[in-house]
Order: sequence, then C-alpha cells, then structure tokens
Amino acid sequence: MQALNVNQKFTKFSKHWKPHQIAIVDDMQILLAKLKGDFVWHSHENEDELFQVVKGTLYMQFRDRTEVVKEGEMIVVPKGVEHNPSTKNDEEVHVLLFEKLTIAHTGQVQHEKTQTHYPKI
Repeated sequence: MQALNVNQKFTKFSKHWKPHQIAIVDDMQILLAKLKGDFVWHSHENEDELFQVVKGTLYMQFRDRTEVVKEGEMIVVPKGVEHNPSTKNDEEVHVLLFEKLTIAHTGQVQHEKTQTHYPKI
C-alpha cells in the first residue's frame, strides 16, 4: 500500500495505444495509456470501460455521435457499445482506464494496434 503518482507513471512509457497497468482493484485493472490519432472501431461484449482524461481532449466516437471528453472529465462506455477513441490535431492525450482484468483490448476485432499484454509499471 503506497501512493501512486499518475503523472510520474506517464513518464515511464512513450508508445501510443499501448496501455500499461498501474494497479489492480479486485477483478478490475487500472491502466494508463497515451493516445494519438485514431484507434479502431470495436466493442466489449461483457465489460464496461471507463476513460478518465488526465491530459488533453479525447474524442469518443460512437456510430451515432462523438462525445468530447476534456481534461479532468471521464466517460463510461457500456458493454456492447461500439466505439472508437481518437484525438485531433496531432495531440497526445493521456487517459486512465478502469476495466476488468478479462477484457480484450479491441474486443473481437484483431488489428495491428491490438495488445494482448499490458506491462506493469
């Protein structure tokens, strides 16, 4: 049990769309990720997903609209909802993710950005 400095943890990696695990709470994991550009359309059949924007502006695309999530705000994507996180104007966005340990990074979609392992930092 010790305090974690989220901003300091972000200095430990630089690659975009490659989440890193910083903690586990019961069957949930807390991940940090740096995002830049477009990700990939996907959904998670059995898991909700929480995105907390630590730095920048996240554009969470849904098939019928785009939600703008600003620094200090968060959004929960319910299970089964297709979504595509993205950034604009070459901005690097830092997010904290809260999701189940069993979640597949891009759901059933396989893509070059799909990760199967989240390094612990």
